[in-house]
Amino acid sequence: MSAQYRRNVRYGRAASVFWLRLSAVCLLAAAAVAGMWYFFENPLNQTFGNTVTQVPMQKKIVALTYDDGPNPPFTNQIVDYLHREHVVATFFVVGKAVDKYPQIVRQEVRYGNALGNHTWDHAHLVLERRAHIVAELNDAEAAIYRAARVKPNIFRPPFGARNFTVISVAHQLGYQVIMWSVPLPRDWTQPPPAVIANRVLRNVRDGGIIVLHDGNRGLHADRHNTVEATKLIVSALKAQGYRFLTVPELIGLGYAHNKTPPGPVEYEGQEPAHR
Repeated sequence: MSAQYRRNVRYGRAASVFWLRLSAVCLLAAAAVAGMWYFFENPLNQTFGNTVTQVPMQKKIVALTYDDGPNPPFTNQIVDYLHREHVVATFFVVGKAVDKYPQIVRQEVRYGNALGNHTWDHAHLVLERRAHIVAELNDAEAAIYRAARVKPNIFRPPFGARNFTVISVAHQLGYQVIMWSVPLPRDWTQPPPAVIANRVLRNVRDGGIIVLHDGNRGLHADRHNTVEATKLIVSALKAQGYRFLTVPELIGLGYAHNKTPPGPVEYEGQEPAHR
């Protein structure tokens, strides 16, 4: 056996060990990322405090919601279509976009839709200090009130990300935290409308909450496919006998009979945190 052969064998073994260790590190990293996602962003996780994901009922009723707007002309097209179809939705709006397009927000309210707080600039609140979280919610609320004379009492954290501080601030400010029950169809990646619609429709259940995106973190984005997917979703769910309510209406109906909805009840009777 030559010296060169032995060196090649040792090199091959060392390379195999290296790649095995690298693979193990990558697997651990992937598991850590998945764990962090579940912990901070999974809509079903109630570790940090009560949120609304699906409203308990046995009726063909759902809530259609939109995040990240207003974003003309796509928000306008969605609002006009829903109005023609006698469908209401809930728009979780970004404060800086509300200040830029207040007329769209007024139209949303005029047509019977509900508004929710989606922070001032779509900040990742888990990365922020408490004072900044309070400012994000308060600044967005002020923009909504300037635009539509409405004070929302529902809030959806950007990215669905939350921790104890995010939930406690929201509840102390009087907000119910609204997540979703239908897995996100990732419409922001602009798949074809039929793909978006199918991802939603196969997961709809009674009392469910659907999320689509009419904007992009308060900035302009092409949401034509979301507009078209909205038409497919509404048409299909109507054909299945579903009705559409705003999130506050859905909560009011689902928790109407001596049930306590998830929300800021633990802070009732306390002074709000600088609302």
